[in-house]
Amino acid sequence: MRILILDTNVILHDSNCIEQLSNDNVVIPITVIEELDTFKKGHDSINYNARSFLRKLDALNCKELYIEGAKIGTGTGTLRIDSVDSIHENIKKKFSADSNDNKIINVAYINHKYFINSEVILLSNDANMRIKARSLGLVAEEFSTDKTANATGLYSGSRIIDDVSKTILDKITMGMQEVDASELELNEELTPNEFLILRNEKKSVLAIFDASINKIKKLEENGIQGIKPRNADQAFAIHAMLDPKISLVTLSGKAGTGKTIMALAGALQAGKRYNQILISRPVVPLSNKDIGFLPGDIDAKLDPYMQPLYDNLGVIQSNCSGVDPKTFNMRFFMENKKMEVAPLAYIRGRSLVKSFFIIDEAQNLTAHEIKTIITRAGEGTKIILTGDLFQIDHPDIDSQSSGLSYLIEKMQGQKIYAHINLDKGERSELAEIASNIL
Repeated sequence: MRILILDTNVILHDSNCIEQLSNDNVVIPITVIEELDTFKKGHDSINYNARSFLRKLDALNCKELYIEGAKIGTGTGTLRIDSVDSIHENIKKKFSADSNDNKIINVAYINHKYFINSEVILLSNDANMRIKARSLGLVAEEFSTDKTANATGLYSGSRIIDDVSKTILDKITMGMQEVDASELELNEELTPNEFLILRNEKKSVLAIFDASINKIKKLEENGIQGIKPRNADQAFAIHAMLDPKISLVTLSGKAGTGKTIMALAGALQAGKRYNQILISRPVVPLSNKDIGFLPGDIDAKLDPYMQPLYDNLGVIQSNCSGVDPKTFNMRFFMENKKMEVAPLAYIRGRSLVKSFFIIDEAQNLTAHEIKTIITRAGEGTKIILTGDLFQIDHPDIDSQSSGLSYLIEKMQGQKIYAHINLDKGERSELAEIASNIL
């Protein structure tokens, strides 16, 4: 049976990690308990996870927890808190004894030396810590139960089908505007709400697969709020924004492909069907400084992070000449409670009914945070998540462990879900060149 030494960041990532490791002997260094104490106050997911985990430990309340280990879950494993305070000589030779990371590595090292017939593994999401542990001959692994197999091979949400017969294209473009999916005779089954480019040498048409009726239906390339689609992916995104049968939409793609502006234009276009429009984005500050160091109230603190959303609304307004400016003024909507900038830290516990909720830069969210957000959706709510999986700012997330990639992988095939990966940059020629070669 394995002995797993948990680093603090594993618990902060997932407070239910113990349940997932119930067939192993899990060891929590006392240093981890001390570190969790510094995280228990706050509204972010890591603060929630710290509190939740500490409550679970407190509920065990048995002496075995500090000696041979307490039974956990329904598995065969145990949970033990290791309060060793002596630093092994080999650790002292290489690393500082004052570092909390090194104290946790020390626990792993001592267990490795003592339990010679067991496989001792340090679980940490800190790459530097894993490297240091391996330099001592320890096995160190990342905790990755919610990691996607390959972020670059994720579901794209659309496909091109070549050599489609003239009969089928004529049916869609000039007659019924829909055909039975079986008529295409595809080798790979279509996914609900998968977008299609059907074409032959003379003609092409945009379509979507409606799984509820097993039909392929034609899409119109209509603009919304003065924003016209510049490519097929943007046309697909507009359709997903406005289709009331689709409750969850993810838009991925590099900078400048139109993810945010499509989501905002869709919100304004469909706004009459919803009680409110909610807009948010993860706050990932530079230099590890929280928004608290900024002056002003919560609105003033959030303004710098929300400025890209204001910029995109300005573009929409400039494209809608002759329309009352108030219709496209974010502050007007906010003052009238129709539009709200909602810090993600305060979403937990809310129930969002008949809301159009946009989460921008969602690549910086963990899988647990994504779940927290989506489970807030009440009746009639639509959630849009946008992000670039290769432009992640969060220090503990990569393209495979991002909550956005996890969501795309897990939701594929659901009838209320649609995904579009936007490939072509449309911001400017300069932005497109920079995105591709820099």
